[in-house]
Amino acid sequence: MNLLLLSRQRWLYSTRRFRETARARGHELSIVDPLECGLAIGADGIRLFFRDRDVPPIDVAIPRIGASLPGQGVAVVSHLEAMRIPLVNDATAIRRARDKLAALQILSARGIGVPRTVLARGPDQVEQALETVGGPPVVLKLLQGTQGVGVILAETRAAVVATLDTLWGLRQDVILQEYVADSASRDIRVLVVGGKIVAAMRRQAPPGEWRSNIHRGGTGTRVDLDAPYADAAVAAAAAIGLDVAGVDLLEARDGPRVTEVNASPGFEGLERVCRVDAAGAILDLAEAIAAGLEPRPAPARLVSGPLLEETEFR
Repeated sequence: MNLLLLSRQRWLYSTRRFRETARARGHELSIVDPLECGLAIGADGIRLFFRDRDVPPIDVAIPRIGASLPGQGVAVVSHLEAMRIPLVNDATAIRRARDKLAALQILSARGIGVPRTVLARGPDQVEQALETVGGPPVVLKLLQGTQGVGVILAETRAAVVATLDTLWGLRQDVILQEYVADSASRDIRVLVVGGKIVAAMRRQAPPGEWRSNIHRGGTGTRVDLDAPYADAAVAAAAAIGLDVAGVDLLEARDGPRVTEVNASPGFEGLERVCRVDAAGAILDLAEAIAAGLEPRPAPARLVSGPLLEETEFR
């Protein structure tokens, strides 16, 4: 089978794991930087170039389009759709996931628990926004961001006003979000593949930091999800329309709150903490999609070797 992996960095853990796993299964894997692609449209059809060559025939493509990648990344995915190449995560779902406000609107409309959230546009809306989300403290988020970048905890009204003034001055759209004190400095990251949970871990922020992202020094421990949390994660991925999703959950007193649905989740921490073959589970789904089958990914397999030696990931 010929696989196409859209990835900006060959050295990323996820990219390396896909390459190793695909080769072990006898697949051909082409790794293409979407920013180096040329999109050709004309009377003779639709073609995709990588640098100066046509991309070879592809059975299925796996986009790894992070929130920080400019619009061309999603444009390449749309181009692949127009070429009728099967995809693991289509362009529409990726666009929904990239826009934090749009994603929360979809989740809330489906009855999935989310933190109280307000999009404020000017100083005259701050008081009402604070009252709506029950703060301060409140969480301020840029509409597009990843790995904790563009996420700020404002603990006083003065801090909220000053931060918003700065961000608005930079022409940034900002949402104010309820600070869920019950889940302070921790959250749960769930990897959902083909409507099934592959792994889940609780992430804890390091001392002096409130963001729990692994890339910001957080630690992870494996967790077995209670039914409400498992159901919320699977429902969130389905609501956004993602075949593969990283779903972030807060543990509120009255149940789970979905804060984000990531269309290109990293899984280094999940593989190490939960001892699962996340790359293999995603490739299982890719194989099923390429074959035109109903997506039924096999249960996640244990990873052999040094990954088994760690139960906590830093």
